[in-house]
Parts: sequence; structure tokens; C-alpha cells
Amino acid sequence: MAGAVEKAQERVDGWFVRNAPRLKSVLRMAFGFIWLIDGSFKFQNGFVQQFSVSGAGAPSWLQGWYTYWGNIVNPNPAPWVYMVGTFEILLGLALLFGFARKIAYTGGALLSLFIWAVPETFGGPYGPGSTDIGTGIVYAFGFLFLIVLDATYGTDRWTLDAVIERRWPAWGRVSSIRGFHPGSSAGTAATGQTP
Repeated sequence: MAGAVEKAQERVDGWFVRNAPRLKSVLRMAFGFIWLIDGSFKFQNGFVQQFSVSGAGAPSWLQGWYTYWGNIVNPNPAPWVYMVGTFEILLGLALLFGFARKIAYTGGALLSLFIWAVPETFGGPYGPGSTDIGTGIVYAFGFLFLIVLDATYGTDRWTLDAVIERRWPAWGRVSSIRGFHPGSSAGTAATGQTP
């Protein structure tokens, strides 16, 4: 009985190993779809009117941070809301199609941290009953995981970057971690695969 369970576990583990590059693509695309939805919410009627930066409930040592951003954003939140919404939609499209991934992942992590630090008030206020630290920090880690996956597996053929890199190999500097592109000796060493 124990041997059968171990063999079944090896089959499941082997499936994940064999399909890791495809799963990486699916995760990237799903993350892109989430960002498209999130960005489209910024353009809903009434969102701009209810948006404001407030440090309510934040510790006193952070009040200066929220006062600063409140003075910038609150008088006219529309440009800020629409700019962030546009960035989120562009980020979602870049993830969905696999375009300029290195820039998209880095920019997405920074945008996520900005969202977490300003409108999400670092996930606060914290106190008795707090159960969440906010979504922005989780999104930032999602982008870091995508960077690690790209550094591990390199460019996959299910990206627009791969199509561009075949015609213009220098695009790898913009699209891939460490300029990785399929068939290169660096790519073979990184993944252990043959070109």
C-alpha cells in the first residue's frame, strides 16, 4: 500500500516538473487577467468620487506620509485614479501576452507596493480584529515569483516576447531576466535543457 502511494506521488510530482514551463505561462496569464479586471474597476462610475487618501487609523508616525499624499491626490483624484487604472490595464495586457516581461514584472511590483503604501494604508489600520495586511503586498510578491520563474525557466514560446526575440534577439535585454532567450548557451545552462 505504501509503495502505491509513493508511486502515485511520484507521478503527480513528475507531472508538475514536466509541465512547469506551461504552468508558468498559465499563472502569468491568469495574473494578467486579474490585473485587467482590477484596472477596469477604476473606470466604473462613482469610483473617482469615493476615492480619497486618508491615514485614518494609521499610527501617528505615518500621518505625515498620508497628509502628503492626501494633499496631492484628494483635491483632484481623477487623474490619479485613471492613471493607475491605465497602468493596471497595460500591465494586465503585458502579462496576458507576455510582452516586455522584465519591465512588466518590475513595474508591477513597484506599482503594487505603491498601491499598498498609499491607498491601502499598508493594509491597516491594525489593531484587535485585524486579519489582513492588504492585497498590494501580495501582488508585489506575485511579481517577484514571476521574476524567479522567468530566471529559472527563461522565455517560453507562449509569449509575444519569444516571437520578437526570434526576429530581434536584442529584445531579450528588455523582456527576459539576464537577457535569456531560447537556444542560447546561457539558457541551456540555466534550465538544463538542450536547445
